Amino acid sequence: MSTSPRILAFSGSARRESLNRKFLAVAIRAVEAAGGVVTLVDLNEYTLPLYHGDLEDADGLPANAVKLIDLVQSHAGLLVASPEYNSQVTPLLKNTIDWITRADENPLADKVAAVVSASPGAMGGSRSLQHARQLFLHLGCHVVPAQSILPQAHEAFDEQGGLKSARSQKSVDVLAGQLVDLTKRLG
Repeated sequence: MSTSPRILAFSGSARRESLNRKFLAVAIRAVEAAGGVVTLVDLNEYTLPLYHGDLEDADGLPANAVKLIDLVQSHAGLLVASPEYNSQVTPLLKNTIDWITRADENPLADKVAAVVSASPGAMGGSRSLQHARQLFLHLGCHVVPAQSILPQAHEAFDEQGGLKSARSQKSVDVLAGQLVDLTKRLG
């Protein structure tokens, strides 16, 4: 019997009512249903300065960067919600990743990653999702093939926080299944 893979989840949006945080909650439930054990991190609790090499040289890694690095190292996979700002990943997500990769050894290497994205627009954050996937691939992650976007996200959730669309839920379930399966196989 294989152990349940540990998955670290976080959103590149810090807003309390973020559509991506809501979508991440749906994805977390799907990962748990697929057999994963999820640790949800709220990046509001791990504030970091804007990455600057001189700051790092003068002060070393911020305490919150060290905490996030430890969290990444203690998990086999990542589940990331990537909101879209100006067709790109958010500054919060990029800055978090930039600080995490300043560890002595890249803690993202060989992790399994899955990315979801929600947007009130018709494209569902697909541009951000592609950039995030590319970033994680570049940093040595094994990114699952499945993709899950949520267009018109401001109308997509029911009163309990679930998805109204069975098709949208199926895309999340497929992504979650691939994340858990690949993490088990590589772990």
